[in-house]
Amino acid sequence: MKIRRTLSALCAAAVAAGAGLALAPAANAAGTTSLASVLASDGDTFDRNWYDFDIVDQAVATVLAAKPGSPVAVLADGTVPLTAFIPNDRAFQVLAKDLTHRWYGSEQEVLTAIAGAVGVDAVEQVLLYHVVPGATIDSATALASSGASLTTAQGGAIKVKVWSKRYALVQLKDQDRSDLDPFLVRSKLDLNAGNAQIAHGISLVLRPIDL
Repeated sequence: MKIRRTLSALCAAAVAAGAGLALAPAANAAGTTSLASVLASDGDTFDRNWYDFDIVDQAVATVLAAKPGSPVAVLADGTVPLTAFIPNDRAFQVLAKDLTHRWYGSEQEVLTAIAGAVGVDAVEQVLLYHVVPGATIDSATALASSGASLTTAQGGAIKVKVWSKRYALVQLKDQDRSDLDPFLVRSKLDLNAGNAQIAHGISLVLRPIDL
């Protein structure tokens, strides 16, 4: 399968540590609560709510179980500044449909299908593509930064497109030119605010290659 081969090829990509940001980090982000602890705060399990972040939480756990030394572990170190754009569970359900051409009815089935289709190494690279290291970018900063290019922990870039400051309508453009790009979810902005690690919910999974 073309998707399976191309996603698996990400495993050979080097993980970039530097950010190379066009955005300035937000000030006064002194707290050290990690994003991993925030993601696990609702019970660290799958449920029937497709608009929270159980799948990304379990995907991180799956990668770390298989690869304890993975750079994904930075999400558990609250002293390291970063910004994560985290897809909700529905976003992963859509990705699983694109990868396998099946629609899965539970969150666990979705993660199992994705990991089975592309492998843990590729899941790791996709997760790292959602992390911008070295900067705590709050929503106010993002809204003032249309056109900015963000270098991710995977090494690829995502671009910020602000459609409306008034309605906080912000889109992130990834490397897949043939699919829809995600928007920031207005009700899920500035998660873990006040800490060095901050997150914003997004409506689709960012894709580091053209599927």
